[in-house]
Amino acid sequence: MSKSLKTGAFAQDIYKQSSVQLEELGTIRVLADGRTFAYARAGAVALSVAKLTQSSVASANANNETLAASAAIGATYLSVTFGGAVTADFYKDGWIYPCDDTGEGHLYRVLGHAAGTTAVKVYLKEPVRVAMTAGATTISAICNRQDLVLVCPTTLTASVAGIPPREVDINYYFWNQVKGPALCLIDGTVAIGEEVAPSNGTAGAVEALVHATTLDTTVGTVMSVDATTEYGLINLAVAGY
Repeated sequence: MSKSLKTGAFAQDIYKQSSVQLEELGTIRVLADGRTFAYARAGAVALSVAKLTQSSVASANANNETLAASAAIGATYLSVTFGGAVTADFYKDGWIYPCDDTGEGHLYRVLGHAAGTTAVKVYLKEPVRVAMTAGATTISAICNRQDLVLVCPTTLTASVAGIPPREVDINYYFWNQVKGPALCLIDGTVAIGEEVAPSNGTAGAVEALVHATTLDTTVGTVMSVDATTEYGLINLAVAGY
């Protein structure tokens, strides 16, 4: 599963932010009215209410890297030599996987890891299912989709993450809306029932989706018409939720 689903006992209110992590990143929360949220963390820039966000940009330091030590079935960590320095727990709640040779095709959640570059022990939330061979198996890792999110730029550099229902401070945790009625900044002219995409002219806004001429990423449909630069109601539907 790419995300956790809870049905109650949430530690953080939908409209609150927190300087400390209170839920697992990516945890899904569905309200009685059908709106759906994913637990997220803002990146190095504060987020605005009702502006579309995207995931953090994938690091080139964790793409087809070296497995520094063989990992047997049942192992609880992978020893990886990255292409550059990684900070502690950068991939926590994210994903790591062998992309070539023994063990390929199996995906693992990251529990945590220390800072470093060479032979970094990346601890797993589940044990290794297929043995991997040092020097042969290559490893890639990626952050959780909802970790270190940023306002959608005018050209997407990662997948769409959602719309914050409030302002969010740098590195604070919050609930990012991914489905259901949501307000969002409008760019250009939109029409009732029309699909919208991330704007290629205004960061964080949505615009009418014109296939093959815009970003071609549907994020929902228009519920009420509002003028450009205003905030309109869309039926949000972020892919993957």
